[in-house]
Amino acid sequence: MKKLILYSVLVLTFFSACNQKEKTMNDNPLLVDKFDTPFEVPPFSKIMNKHYLPAFKDAVKVQKEEIDAIVNNSEEPTFENTLVALDNSGELLTRVSNIFFNLKSADTNDSINQIAKEVSPLLSQHRDDIALNEGLFKRVKAVYDTQADFNLNTEQKMLLKKVYENFVRGGANLSGTQKERFREINKKLSMLTLKFGENLLNENNAFELIIDNEADLAGLPDAVISGAKETAEAKGYKDKWVFTLQKPSLIPFLTYSEKRPLREQIYKAYINRGDNNNENDNKDIIKQIVNLRIEKAHMLGFKTHADFILDKNMAKTPENVFALMNKVWEPALKTAKQEAADIQTMINKEDGNFTLEPWDWWYYSEKIRKERYDLDEEALRPYFKLENVRKGMFLLANKLYGITFTPLKDVPVYHKDALVFEVKDANGSHIGIYYADYFPRESKRGGAWMTSFTKQSHINEKDVKPIVMNVTNFSKPTGDKPALLSFEEVETMFHEFGHALHGLLSECTYNTLSGTSVARDFVELPSQVMENWASEPELLKLYAKHYETGDVIPAALIEKIKNSRHFNQGFITVEYTAAAFLDMYWHTISEKQDSLDVDKFENEVAKKIGLIPEIEFRYRSTNFAHIFSGGYSSGYYGYQWAAVLDADAFAAYKETGDIFNKDVATSFRNNILSKGGTDEPMNLYIKFRGKKPTPDALLKRLGFSE
Repeated sequence: MKKLILYSVLVLTFFSACNQKEKTMNDNPLLVDKFDTPFEVPPFSKIMNKHYLPAFKDAVKVQKEEIDAIVNNSEEPTFENTLVALDNSGELLTRVSNIFFNLKSADTNDSINQIAKEVSPLLSQHRDDIALNEGLFKRVKAVYDTQADFNLNTEQKMLLKKVYENFVRGGANLSGTQKERFREINKKLSMLTLKFGENLLNENNAFELIIDNEADLAGLPDAVISGAKETAEAKGYKDKWVFTLQKPSLIPFLTYSEKRPLREQIYKAYINRGDNNNENDNKDIIKQIVNLRIEKAHMLGFKTHADFILDKNMAKTPENVFALMNKVWEPALKTAKQEAADIQTMINKEDGNFTLEPWDWWYYSEKIRKERYDLDEEALRPYFKLENVRKGMFLLANKLYGITFTPLKDVPVYHKDALVFEVKDANGSHIGIYYADYFPRESKRGGAWMTSFTKQSHINEKDVKPIVMNVTNFSKPTGDKPALLSFEEVETMFHEFGHALHGLLSECTYNTLSGTSVARDFVELPSQVMENWASEPELLKLYAKHYETGDVIPAALIEKIKNSRHFNQGFITVEYTAAAFLDMYWHTISEKQDSLDVDKFENEVAKKIGLIPEIEFRYRSTNFAHIFSGGYSSGYYGYQWAAVLDADAFAAYKETGDIFNKDVATSFRNNILSKGGTDEPMNLYIKFRGKKPTPDALLKRLGFSE
């Protein structure tokens, strides 16, 4: 009888525990089997910050169980029971991670930042637990070594190759003591890169240029003044104007303000972010990141971090990267020096008793643009109402690929500014969901990017449709005026939309390979090629319409845009390439440095490449989020590498005499956009273009060659 009672108690305890676990799972909207929302988008209104940490812990546990099942499978390793099973694992963790980290970038708060500090080491340990799992690697290696026996197609071979190489690069071949140090390095790097980004956001939000004297607004366009007035009111300042380090505030101020001391003040605040010897200083973080990356590269058999990163990119070696940059650098620097001389001439002509400084470049180059091409950047804005630009992008996508974008109203969003669209193919079939979030706010990091809540795949025999997002920091509506974009913002909008199309039009089997999961110096091809259409007269006439009158942009204004396309290209190219050089020099240091002076290192790089004092690095080290907080370390050159590809790719359309040529577009979709990382990038490109690209088209587009 006692045994029966004890058994009953145990059974009740077991079911109570199960019910409690089930209740916990049901109470957490992140842990349901599928979201009960239109198109299974995240149920943002139901997700609270308290849900994230438990969800991460449960999702990690679930994937560990999935990994254990693979390792403990008594059957001989095969592609299906090892590689496919591994690709299918972690679905829940990926979902939770995507939601959390996307919102951390787009709409963060102190609570989310604190959760990130707890989650980052947890995820670092979990990734290492998988990468350093000897039983799992043994099975992957067994399939890799006998792949000829499995009759794999190209996509399957790429999955096997990438997974095997990721294990090796993840430390699978290290000894026991090395593995422990490897884990420690990864954990430290995850925290340091997180802290770098947090410091940078704090620096961005901390600065305010407060103007209380209306005379100090001299030269600024009315829309810029109105925006500054609204910013001041939102911050609680009465009868004042506030300018921030957000690009829609910063760049117009540098371009139009007649008050040189104020231009200097806001410029220096921007360029010195993270280098102010305060609680947000990033110099020591950089030293630690650089040294840890060197140590990690050495452990894996590479001379430098750059060698480690580039080994899996198209460039392959630092030497190839430097060769490309030098080919562009020489003509760009020559052009920039002439541009600087032209600006100094204008300064002297206006009786300016000073030498050109970096904070003068935007202001005087705009004056030269007006004088030389009769083109005022502000005169373009009325024709680039954000909604019209978006219509132009969607129209372009329809002309090229036959796809449509339909706005959705009753779909969850994470912020009131976010918009949602359903994307359909030419035959009416559902492709995916597209989110767009355009305007700056203190809870959003700077810049512009594309990301995914859900990547396309055929996971666990399900046809998973992509849910992608573009996030930007564009000029906001002011007063009674809608959001009117600068032409640079128009190009950025097209650029990020190109990334979105890469994610949306993916048609891959495996999550690991789908969408934008390609080499870092290839991922910018689909985005950068889209920029080409933004200024083409045939498309401009379809979307560039005056926001008040509806008049199409005049042919004369289009001609001015065309005539000025090479204007200031020396500055633009030098500023970018200098930053790419800085990235490469940081990551081609071959030995750990006990004492490392960040500012001194920068100055030495500037001297080495011959950077003129009138131009500074686009990003100084202490605010270079791409390489010290994002995923572009030893990869910032990738924009230029991809520019070679995109210039050559767009030439394929131009050569037909039809920039909307459907045959070329179909080839680009089928061989580039839909393929993700299912083949080597150059193989994909040659299938599209029929040949390898050369820098000739890029140099011609930049105006550096005939």
